[in-house]
Amino acid sequence: MASTYHDVPPQGTAESSAVRESACSEEAGKPMSGTAVFHFALRPQLGGLSLSDALKRRIGVDQEGMISVEKFLERVHGEDRARVNESLAGQYAEQAEFHIPLRINGADGVALAFVMHGFNISPDMMSAVLIETGATKSENEAGPQHARKTSHESLGFAAFADAMPQMVWSTLPDGFHDYYNAGWYDFTGMPSGSTDGEGWSGMFHPDDQPLAWKRWTHSLASGEPYEIEYRLRHHSGDYRWVLGRALAVRDMSDQIIRWVGTCTDIHGTKQASAYVELLSQELSHRIKNIFAIIQSLIGLSARRVPASADFARELQARVAALGRAHDLARPHSDQSRPKVGSATLHRLTKEILKPYLAMDDGRIEISGEDLAVDDAAATPFALILHELATNSKKYGSLSGAGGRVTIVTSYDEAQCRLVWTETDGPLVEGAPKMTGFGTKLMLASAQLHLNGQIDWQWNPSGVVVSLTCPRSNLVRST
Repeated sequence: MASTYHDVPPQGTAESSAVRESACSEEAGKPMSGTAVFHFALRPQLGGLSLSDALKRRIGVDQEGMISVEKFLERVHGEDRARVNESLAGQYAEQAEFHIPLRINGADGVALAFVMHGFNISPDMMSAVLIETGATKSENEAGPQHARKTSHESLGFAAFADAMPQMVWSTLPDGFHDYYNAGWYDFTGMPSGSTDGEGWSGMFHPDDQPLAWKRWTHSLASGEPYEIEYRLRHHSGDYRWVLGRALAVRDMSDQIIRWVGTCTDIHGTKQASAYVELLSQELSHRIKNIFAIIQSLIGLSARRVPASADFARELQARVAALGRAHDLARPHSDQSRPKVGSATLHRLTKEILKPYLAMDDGRIEISGEDLAVDDAAATPFALILHELATNSKKYGSLSGAGGRVTIVTSYDEAQCRLVWTETDGPLVEGAPKMTGFGTKLMLASAQLHLNGQIDWQWNPSGVVVSLTCPRSNLVRST
């Protein structure tokens, strides 16, 4: 027999739900004819439910502590089980208020009619009430309205929120803060109730208040999730970094009836991140010093052996290209990031070819699909691009005033491709008879460092060089 309560529309409204906590607690304490309210919390990542003792007794579960979702579903009526399982699974991603009519087999084996009503209080946890309804439709219609009032303000929710390793808070639809869990007061050291209303804003670091207010008012106006990092005053008097998040709780007519949020202490993570950034800057500074020392050593050696001057200049140019690639593609913070932006193939190409006048003349064109690269991939790409530009300046299209170079990048799910094409330069008579150091360097960079390949086509109108490599080699796995 199909469930009597399947697809029954809820009758509650935002107005009936958006009430003060004191009024809700008072309402929750009143007896409701034919209805019993049982609290439970579902933790998707842990794969279990925390059921109230009363509910365990009612449905015949004698296991202590959290029970698995599978064990709970075993108690759900067979005709409702798949639908309930599918509905709960959908809530993990949606993080919205939900309302699920269902039947659960009682301890005596008789199917009992319930309405499950709740909402997500974080990406990892849901909180809900199971309301045992009578056998009539009218009682079921009263259930969701009562559930909406009690699912947040009930003592069961408060006990669950206090047990969370986070600060939990909630507001009325207009943003009036009317609830904080014990974690908030433990962290801030403030007396209970002293941060209700707008009193919470004074707990923020003065420098963080304008942005926090801006984002919070935007969320209240738009209904969009609220998320921000700010410094919150600790009971020690120090300010600690926390991550603040909040989601709107909506009724069945999609009206916001509440905002439920959390604050997570991330001060240790922020300090570790700052320390890593300091080390990164120090390492980068030392690497740049090494590049400068190498340049000086090459220059000193060339002066002692004048015949090596041309080779020394080429080597210095290669080192300079590596230095530019390193500064662009090394790990950066928002403060240390170069003005050119994040490291991509196009930005890297522009940076390496910046010294050439052809860039200013518009005779070097870069197009196609751009891709991000990190410091590991930037080095071999920088060497290859530098060698291609150097050879073109000596022998190819960039050696004359009218020569042009086009660089086109593309990719699919597996491969990345860069094609360097020269035109309007000297006539190319064919492949060179001897392979120079630069060609060997490009081959090694493509094959050994990028796990790819590089090919040359010696067309009369100009050389075409194709570089392919696995797309996964452009950025380290995270």
